Amino acid sequence: MTNKDNEIFDRLKNDDKKALTELYNSYWKPLFISAYNLLKDKEVCEEIIQDVFIDLWNSRKRLQINISFQSYLYACTRYKVFSQFRKKKIIKVELFEDLKRRFQLTTPETEIMHKELVSQIDDIINTLPKKCRIVYKLSRQKQMTHKEIAQKLNISSKTVENHITNALRTLKAALGYTFSIVIILSDF
Repeated sequence: MTNKDNEIFDRLKNDDKKALTELYNSYWKPLFISAYNLLKDKEVCEEIIQDVFIDLWNSRKRLQINISFQSYLYACTRYKVFSQFRKKKIIKVELFEDLKRRFQLTTPETEIMHKELVSQIDDIINTLPKKCRIVYKLSRQKQMTHKEIAQKLNISSKTVENHITNALRTLKAALGYTFSIVIILSDF
């Protein structure tokens, strides 16, 4: 942590509410934006950010932070966003589609979240049966239509549709569990 972080952390541990207010004023907006880029729900994101700071205040006496406050707060926010996905089962097809375009104008922190999400999706896709994996990649990565995929692979459009349905079902089921990511703060 920087000297300023250490000073704020000491004040926070000594029950200085102004230290919490300083942190809140410095970080609420970028934390909100990083959460909103994934959840697209203003109220839920506001609650998440409030919860991050409430948790920070409530655990201030026993808290051990060996990184910057910024990294710590982004990690807490990321954890709560992923927790929200799990809790509300907000696993929609749109979540998996065109991720690069949706994350073009993001902060470095949402870029990290994006990379983790893409990595998880890639890992899950790689567990699919070969034909299903090929069909999914042609559909989602190459933006091919069902008809084009069917012609390319010499299979029916209905088979293409079944493969994509199975891939999406696998993604939804797996991501419900894999969003319980262990956040290792020292990676920041």
